Amino acid sequence: MSSRPPASPPPGVLFGAAYYAEYHRSDRLDQDLDLMQAAGFTVIRVGESVWSTWEPRDGEFDLEWLEPVLDGAHRRGISVILGTPTYAVPPWLQTAYPEIAAERRTGERIPWGARQEVDYTHPGFRFHSERVIREILKRYATHPAIIGFQVDNEPGLELFHNHGVFTRFVRGLKQQYGDVATLNREWGLTYWSHRIDDWAELWRPDGNTFPQYDLAWRRFQAEQTTEFIGWQADLVDQYRGEGQFVTTCLQYPRRGLDDERLGRVLDIAAGNPYYGMQDHLDALKERQQPNDWTTTGVAGLFGQADRMYSSKQARYLVTETNAQAIGTADANFPPYPGQLKQAAYAFISRGAAMIEYWHWHTLPYGAETYWGGILPHSLVPGRVYSELSELGAELRQLGTALDGYEPDCDVAVLWSNPSRYAMQFMPPLSDEGKSDDESYEHIVSAFHRGVIDAGRQARVMHLDQAADLGAAALAERFPVLVAAGVYIATDAELALLREYAELGGHLILGVRTGYADEEARARVAVAPAIVGEAAGVRYEEFSNLEEPVPVTGTGILDLDEDAAALWWIDGLIPEGAETLARYEHPRFGDFPAVTTNAAGAGRITVVGTVPTPGLARGLVQWAAPASAVDELAGALAAPITVSSGTVPDGRQTWFTFNWGWKPQNLTLARAVTDAVTGELLPAGTEVALEAWSTRAFTAARTAASADTPERTLPQ
Repeated sequence: MSSRPPASPPPGVLFGAAYYAEYHRSDRLDQDLDLMQAAGFTVIRVGESVWSTWEPRDGEFDLEWLEPVLDGAHRRGISVILGTPTYAVPPWLQTAYPEIAAERRTGERIPWGARQEVDYTHPGFRFHSERVIREILKRYATHPAIIGFQVDNEPGLELFHNHGVFTRFVRGLKQQYGDVATLNREWGLTYWSHRIDDWAELWRPDGNTFPQYDLAWRRFQAEQTTEFIGWQADLVDQYRGEGQFVTTCLQYPRRGLDDERLGRVLDIAAGNPYYGMQDHLDALKERQQPNDWTTTGVAGLFGQADRMYSSKQARYLVTETNAQAIGTADANFPPYPGQLKQAAYAFISRGAAMIEYWHWHTLPYGAETYWGGILPHSLVPGRVYSELSELGAELRQLGTALDGYEPDCDVAVLWSNPSRYAMQFMPPLSDEGKSDDESYEHIVSAFHRGVIDAGRQARVMHLDQAADLGAAALAERFPVLVAAGVYIATDAELALLREYAELGGHLILGVRTGYADEEARARVAVAPAIVGEAAGVRYEEFSNLEEPVPVTGTGILDLDEDAAALWWIDGLIPEGAETLARYEHPRFGDFPAVTTNAAGAGRITVVGTVPTPGLARGLVQWAAPASAVDELAGALAAPITVSSGTVPDGRQTWFTFNWGWKPQNLTLARAVTDAVTGELLPAGTEVALEAWSTRAFTAARTAASADTPERTLPQ
């Protein structure tokens, strides 16, 4: 992008929906916009799904249909995010230029009939994309309703095997490695007689079995997505005005995506978090946490929020999320009353600067016929519209009170996209006897859930971001840091983790961390490499688990009966470290489950398994004994959770949630103001939380809470 200063969203929390007047079977624009205004909407997103409407035939543009939408929104004080339509290719383009079709395997084109079937690196596609983008921007970029632009939509769905893509991949390898002798050595191509004598001998990825090759291929694919979005952002930059931002909406599980690197070419991150509703949000019910396009559980909801914040370590936009039931025709699970507001405030409490729903009205046709919008198929406003109108009124009352808001953090959790790629190719965990390509997510989410279940708050941080901060700043800002599943790591990155602990941080090391280097080669070193000596522990062998193994504490960790080991065990051998927990098992009982060791001014705790919620919760409660959320009402237990953050003037806001059917009460430990009503509530006030409800409170941050959270390291 150009040197233009990055733009930010306007003041306040934006609130609205994706809106496509062109999807209606009759004209009801004014009626829709009036309903939106009455519901407190401040933003809509338009234009990104209908290239064939913008350009019905090759080179023939129809641009005027959007003007009434923009003008009508502007008259009502509703801002607009304008999308570029490149993710849904018109039929005339795919029939005239079939060579732009993406290939999932070499020579096997993705059939047309859905969306995102195109190789967006193809020069023919780029030509037509640039032409329609420029026409739209020339016509509308200066419209006073438009506050920002969304380029494309949920990029990175496919991994492209097209000839041109593979050719660029090989060229990139030539630039990186210089010659085939270096590639042979670095990838270990002596194995199975894969040494090559010329770059032309490099095989296609379709049948590849080398993890080194696959990691390079996945990184390259993510680079193509970043380049494509950056290319569009550069086009928008030529037309946008002062203060207009550029973003794209992400579906985070996409395989051709590195959200942190892509975020560098955008002003603000944005994502589409979909989540399980109804009993999936009951904090007293145990739910496994899938990590596909939708999640389940309270921790899963907060996990998505923390992932969106992680992309730029800054506030983000929710560009799509549930309004009613989301999914196929046999997955109709609309929210219980109150859950929509809860989810919105959960995102806001972890940094969302916009809540936007998919979408305004439920479609009568197409693949998303049963993806419920704010209005049902009848288009008659009902219960969901009423509840969101209440939320809109509350957000109006909040006004700009959350501008500059930063979520609090008790435990930082590292994220590594290269490790995720590597574990998708060679999964270390299994699910009912089958390789689990969500192994990485399950390892990381086990610890993240422990943070949420312990009543603490997490900050997800990419490994590159941690490296940019440096060990000293990490130790100062984040007293507890979890590095679990960081399978791909350089020597320098592992040294950073060790130095973080030596400078006063508490490093919690999970399974598979640092086992491989930046080329996905298993390290020829005693594990855990580089950090092991400071951790006072090593291991020689590891085992998968076919069923959970109970874990008991040794007196320091307060573990409940749910504490157990899942899926994996490292055979830890203490060399100076203290044992905190053991396995109840005739063989694995020979090894500690958790060890800890003083390291310089800090501490390294090693967890030799994937913890169940009970084990992870006990570990976090021991490692992070105090939190900013405790200041509101002391320690609280499920189904109540509290999330908090601060704004630049020092005010702190607490968001309280009751994730269940039974009404709950909490007693305020300090005087606060209801953030919505402005009512002053003295210390000792008993606050009622009805079923599936949330309330927000604010107060000046005290001297104690303004300091870094409790730094006393566990003994």
